Amino acid sequence: MAMKIDIKKEYPVQEVSSIIKSALIRDAHLASYKKKKYMRACERFEKEYGMSSDEFMDKLESGELDDRDDYFDWFAAKKGLDVWDRRLWILAGVNI
Repeated sequence: MAMKIDIKKEYPVQEVSSIIKSALIRDAHLASYKKKKYMRACERFEKEYGMSSDEFMDKLESGELDDRDDYFDWFAAKKGLDVWDRRLWILAGVNI
């Protein structure tokens, strides 16, 4: 899929391209850091409760689990992992 970039000022295309690439690289580094952070949190919960995060989410959504505080934290960590993983996947597919 091609995208069109509308540059409002008369800046050189190469300079604009360089700045956009730099921003994408910086965002990819941030996404990678966040993904690892949430992955470590999920791994800690997985070890403590003896189930994968996907299994946890299935059980939580089906109502099999109680409402302990750890489960809310695990839910947030799993959702964070999924968001940053997808963002990193999308950024990896962008080429300027």
